[in-house]
Amino acid sequence: MTKHFFGDTAALLGRSLRHVTRSVDTIVTTAITPIAMMLMFVYVFGGAIETGSDSYVNYMLPGILLITIASGIAYTAFRLFTDMKSGIFERFQSMPIARSSVLWAHVLTSLIANLLSLVVVVLVALLMGFRSAAGVLAWLGVAGILILFTLALTWIAVIPGLTAKSVDGASAFSYPLIFLPFLSSAFVPTDTMPGPVRAFADHQPVTSIVNTIRDLFTQQPVSTDIWIALAWCVGILIVAYVFAMNTYRRKIA
Repeated sequence: MTKHFFGDTAALLGRSLRHVTRSVDTIVTTAITPIAMMLMFVYVFGGAIETGSDSYVNYMLPGILLITIASGIAYTAFRLFTDMKSGIFERFQSMPIARSSVLWAHVLTSLIANLLSLVVVVLVALLMGFRSAAGVLAWLGVAGILILFTLALTWIAVIPGLTAKSVDGASAFSYPLIFLPFLSSAFVPTDTMPGPVRAFADHQPVTSIVNTIRDLFTQQPVSTDIWIALAWCVGILIVAYVFAMNTYRRKIA
């Protein structure tokens, strides 16, 4: 059964990746908005923002990476919605394949496409002056957190992808997620914010994730933020997965 699942997932993943490679503009489009934000914040607002960091691009890159992921998962919901409306799910149900492999193929496609977009954003950040003396383990730590965050948001994206009534509805859920880093420590220290805003910023998931990535990039001792970040990512991932799978089972029942 396990071998059957992995084989089916691999085959369906290949199908999804072929769709992505035929429209590479989706990866570019995913990266354009975060890159535009990075350019604007660094070259327009950066000189007026006091962060205590020598390089503002170094300070704000972790938040930009999370915005990149939040932008990219909208395409996961769109691809799922398209498959639902095209009737391909009904065809898959008539075939001897593991049913959950259909969703996992979309999720893994999202992960691969988002990682490619993240690489593009980091390369642009390097051209803008981003530098990090982080070692291999630190970079692996950053990659691990970004992968967890991507999987968590992707499983959230699966739900509107299965239930939306329109294309716009399938992707609109990502807008609040893109906005969330602005109410965190991503662009300015939270101690500069008004009391209620700071309270929200200090206790929402993006702040702990951003702080952890920033510490890893700057080779600072990682604080308890890393455990909070991991707890948020794993918790969201589990809850979103359960809801997504239950929604999928109702859809194909």
